[in-house]
Amino acid sequence: MVKPPLTLRDLKEGSRQFVQAISRRGLRDLFGVTDGKAVGTYIERRFHEFLGRSFSYTAGNAAVGIDFPQLGVDVKVTSIRQPQSSCPYSAASQKVYDLGYHLLVFVYEKTDDRRSRTARLNFLHAIFVNRAHTADYQTTNGILDILNREGNRDDITAFLEEKNLPLDEIGRGQLADRILSERPNQGYLTVSNALQWRLQYGRIVTISQNGGNEGVENLLRRQA
Repeated sequence: MVKPPLTLRDLKEGSRQFVQAISRRGLRDLFGVTDGKAVGTYIERRFHEFLGRSFSYTAGNAAVGIDFPQLGVDVKVTSIRQPQSSCPYSAASQKVYDLGYHLLVFVYEKTDDRRSRTARLNFLHAIFVNRAHTADYQTTNGILDILNREGNRDDITAFLEEKNLPLDEIGRGQLADRILSERPNQGYLTVSNALQWRLQYGRIVTISQNGGNEGVENLLRRQA
Protein backbone atom coordinates (compact mmCIF):
# COMPACT_ATOMS: atom_id res chain seq x y z
CA MET A 1 0.00 0.00 0.00
CA VAL A 2 1.38 3.37 -1.02
CA LYS A 3 1.50 5.81 1.88
CA PRO A 4 0.33 9.39 1.29
CA PRO A 5 2.90 12.18 1.54
CA LEU A 6 3.08 13.92 4.89
CA THR A 7 1.48 17.38 4.91
CA LEU A 8 1.74 20.14 7.49
CA ARG A 9 -1.83 19.42 8.56
CA ASP A 10 -0.97 15.72 8.98
CA LEU A 11 2.09 16.64 11.05
CA LYS A 12 0.04 18.76 13.43
CA GLU A 13 -2.66 16.13 13.87
CA GLY A 14 -0.05 13.38 14.15
CA SER A 15 1.69 15.35 16.90
CA ARG A 16 -1.51 15.49 18.92
CA GLN A 17 -2.16 11.77 18.49
CA PHE A 18 1.44 10.84 19.28
CA VAL A 19 1.68 12.68 22.58
CA GLN A 20 -1.67 11.33 23.71
CA ALA A 21 -0.60 7.77 22.88
CA ILE A 22 2.88 7.86 24.41
CA SER A 23 1.75 9.68 27.55
CA ARG A 24 -0.15 6.54 28.61
CA ARG A 25 2.81 4.18 28.32
CA GLY A 26 5.46 3.04 30.74
CA LEU A 27 8.82 3.53 29.03
CA ARG A 28 11.50 1.16 30.27
CA ASP A 29 14.20 2.72 28.09
CA LEU A 30 13.85 6.05 29.90
CA PHE A 31 13.75 4.78 33.48
CA GLY A 32 16.37 6.65 35.50
CA VAL A 33 17.43 8.80 32.54
CA THR A 34 18.08 12.40 33.61
CA ASP A 35 19.82 13.67 30.48
CA GLY A 36 17.33 15.87 28.64
CA LYS A 37 19.13 15.41 25.34
CA ALA A 38 18.80 11.62 25.61
CA VAL A 39 15.08 11.94 26.36
CA GLY A 40 14.65 14.29 23.40
CA THR A 41 16.48 11.96 21.02
CA TYR A 42 14.34 9.02 22.15
CA ILE A 43 11.07 10.93 21.70
CA GLU A 44 12.05 12.23 18.28
CA ARG A 45 12.91 8.70 17.12
CA ARG A 46 9.59 7.34 18.39
CA PHE A 47 7.75 10.26 16.75
CA HIS A 48 9.30 9.48 13.36
CA GLU A 49 8.40 5.80 13.80
CA PHE A 50 4.81 6.81 14.60
CA LEU A 51 4.46 9.04 11.54
CA GLY A 52 6.29 6.59 9.28
CA ARG A 53 3.57 3.98 9.77
CA SER A 54 1.06 6.17 7.98
CA PHE A 55 2.92 8.68 5.83
CA SER A 56 5.72 8.93 3.31
CA TYR A 57 8.37 11.59 3.91
CA THR A 58 12.11 12.11 4.06
CA ALA A 59 13.39 12.71 7.58
CA GLY A 60 16.09 15.28 8.13
CA ASN A 61 19.64 14.56 9.22
CA ALA A 62 22.60 16.43 10.65
CA ALA A 63 23.54 17.79 7.22
CA VAL A 64 20.05 19.19 6.59
CA GLY A 65 19.70 20.50 10.12
CA ILE A 66 15.93 20.17 10.66
CA ASP A 67 13.66 17.17 11.17
CA PHE A 68 11.16 17.76 8.35
CA PRO A 69 13.00 19.62 5.58
CA GLN A 70 10.19 19.19 3.05
CA LEU A 71 7.78 20.96 5.39
CA GLY A 72 10.33 23.38 6.86
CA VAL A 73 9.76 22.17 10.43
CA ASP A 74 12.19 21.35 13.23
CA VAL A 75 11.17 19.39 16.34
CA LYS A 76 12.25 20.42 19.84
CA VAL A 77 11.62 18.26 22.92
CA THR A 78 12.06 19.94 26.30
CA SER A 79 11.26 19.43 29.96
CA ILE A 80 8.78 21.75 31.66
CA ARG A 81 11.40 22.27 34.39
CA GLN A 82 13.52 24.33 32.01
CA PRO A 83 11.80 24.70 28.63
CA GLN A 84 14.70 25.55 26.36
CA SER A 85 17.01 24.11 23.71
CA SER A 86 19.72 25.20 21.32
CA CYS A 87 19.76 25.59 17.55
CA PRO A 88 22.47 26.36 14.97
CA TYR A 89 23.50 29.98 14.54
CA SER A 90 23.18 31.16 10.96
CA ALA A 91 23.01 34.97 11.04
CA ALA A 92 22.27 37.76 13.51
CA SER A 93 19.19 38.64 11.45
CA GLN A 94 17.52 35.44 12.73
CA LYS A 95 16.97 37.26 16.00
CA VAL A 96 15.05 39.98 14.16
CA TYR A 97 13.23 38.02 11.46
CA ASP A 98 13.05 34.24 11.93
CA LEU A 99 15.06 31.05 12.29
CA GLY A 100 14.19 30.02 8.74
CA TYR A 101 11.74 27.27 9.66
CA HIS A 102 8.71 26.45 11.80
CA LEU A 103 9.13 24.92 15.28
CA LEU A 104 7.21 21.99 16.73
CA VAL A 105 7.83 22.01 20.49
CA PHE A 106 6.94 19.09 22.77
CA VAL A 107 7.00 20.00 26.48
CA TYR A 108 6.95 17.08 28.90
CA GLU A 109 7.05 16.26 32.60
CA LYS A 110 8.94 13.05 33.45
CA THR A 111 8.39 10.77 36.42
CA ASP A 112 9.92 7.37 37.27
CA ASP A 113 7.94 4.45 38.71
CA ARG A 114 10.43 2.46 40.79
CA ARG A 115 8.04 -0.42 41.29
CA SER A 116 7.64 -1.12 37.57
CA ARG A 117 11.03 0.41 36.70
CA THR A 118 9.48 2.47 33.92
CA ALA A 119 9.34 6.16 33.15
CA ARG A 120 6.23 8.10 32.24
CA LEU A 121 6.20 11.23 30.15
CA ASN A 122 3.24 13.53 30.63
CA PHE A 123 3.21 15.83 27.61
CA LEU A 124 1.85 19.13 28.87
CA HIS A 125 2.13 20.99 25.58
CA ALA A 126 2.51 20.39 21.86
CA ILE A 127 3.10 23.79 20.31
CA PHE A 128 3.53 24.82 16.69
CA VAL A 129 5.36 28.13 16.19
CA ASN A 130 4.99 29.60 12.73
CA ARG A 131 8.30 30.45 11.08
CA ALA A 132 7.33 34.11 10.79
CA HIS A 133 7.22 34.41 14.59
CA THR A 134 10.38 32.51 15.62
CA ALA A 135 12.46 35.65 16.27
CA ASP A 136 13.36 37.09 19.67
CA TYR A 137 10.47 38.70 21.55
CA GLN A 138 12.28 41.64 23.17
CA THR A 139 14.29 42.50 20.05
CA THR A 140 11.31 42.54 17.71
CA ASN A 141 9.11 44.28 20.27
CA GLY A 142 11.68 47.07 20.61
CA ILE A 143 12.16 47.44 16.85
CA LEU A 144 8.42 47.57 16.20
CA ASP A 145 8.06 50.24 18.89
CA ILE A 146 10.77 52.34 17.19
CA LEU A 147 9.08 51.94 13.80
CA ASN A 148 5.68 52.83 15.24
CA ARG A 149 7.21 56.05 16.62
CA GLU A 150 8.68 56.89 13.20
CA GLY A 151 12.23 56.11 14.26
CA ASN A 152 15.01 56.37 11.69
CA ARG A 153 18.15 54.43 10.74
CA ASP A 154 20.18 55.93 13.60
CA ASP A 155 17.57 54.91 16.15
CA ILE A 156 17.55 51.33 14.88
CA THR A 157 21.34 50.95 14.68
CA ALA A 158 21.65 52.31 18.23
CA PHE A 159 19.05 49.81 19.41
CA LEU A 160 20.82 46.91 17.69
CA GLU A 161 24.08 47.94 19.36
CA GLU A 162 22.35 48.22 22.74
CA LYS A 163 20.92 44.71 22.29
CA ASN A 164 24.42 43.44 21.58
CA LEU A 165 23.55 41.62 18.38
CA PRO A 166 26.64 39.84 17.02
CA LEU A 167 27.28 42.43 14.28
CA ASP A 168 29.92 45.02 13.50
CA GLU A 169 29.08 48.63 12.59
CA ILE A 170 28.63 47.84 8.89
CA GLY A 171 26.45 44.83 9.68
CA ARG A 172 24.23 46.88 12.01
CA GLY A 173 23.75 49.49 9.29
CA GLN A 174 22.83 46.86 6.71
CA LEU A 175 20.35 45.23 9.05
CA ALA A 176 18.85 48.62 9.93
CA ASP A 177 18.32 49.33 6.23
CA ARG A 178 16.55 46.01 5.83
CA ILE A 179 14.34 46.68 8.85
CA LEU A 180 13.27 50.04 7.41
CA SER A 181 12.25 48.40 4.14
CA GLU A 182 11.02 45.06 5.52
CA ARG A 183 9.10 45.37 8.77
CA PRO A 184 9.66 42.31 10.98
CA ASN A 185 6.87 40.34 12.65
CA GLN A 186 6.56 40.06 16.41
CA GLY A 187 8.67 37.11 17.58
CA TYR A 188 7.69 34.96 20.55
CA LEU A 189 10.90 33.14 21.50
CA THR A 190 13.66 34.27 23.83
CA VAL A 191 16.82 33.92 21.73
CA SER A 192 20.10 34.30 23.63
CA ASN A 193 23.43 35.05 21.96
CA ALA A 194 25.90 32.16 21.99
CA LEU A 195 27.95 30.03 19.61
CA GLN A 196 24.56 28.44 19.04
CA TRP A 197 21.31 30.29 19.63
CA ARG A 198 19.79 29.38 22.99
CA LEU A 199 16.01 29.23 22.58
CA GLN A 200 13.76 29.61 25.62
CA TYR A 201 10.09 28.66 25.39
CA GLY A 202 8.48 30.06 28.53
CA ARG A 203 6.53 32.69 26.60
CA ILE A 204 5.10 30.31 24.00
CA VAL A 205 4.06 27.94 26.81
CA THR A 206 2.09 30.79 28.40
CA ILE A 207 0.57 31.79 25.04
CA SER A 208 -0.35 28.15 24.39
CA GLN A 209 -2.03 27.86 27.79
CA ASN A 210 -4.12 30.91 26.90
CA GLY A 211 -5.29 29.31 23.65
CA GLY A 212 -2.57 30.45 21.26
CA ASN A 213 -2.47 33.28 18.75
CA GLU A 214 -1.71 33.81 15.05
CA GLY A 215 1.91 32.66 15.47
CA VAL A 216 1.67 30.12 18.28
CA GLU A 217 -0.71 27.17 17.95
CA ASN A 218 -1.75 24.88 20.79
CA LEU A 219 -2.03 21.52 19.00
CA LEU A 220 -3.75 19.83 21.92
CA ARG A 221 -6.85 21.97 21.38
CA ARG A 222 -7.73 20.31 18.05
CA GLN A 223 -7.34 23.61 16.15
CA ALA A 224 -6.24 22.12 12.81
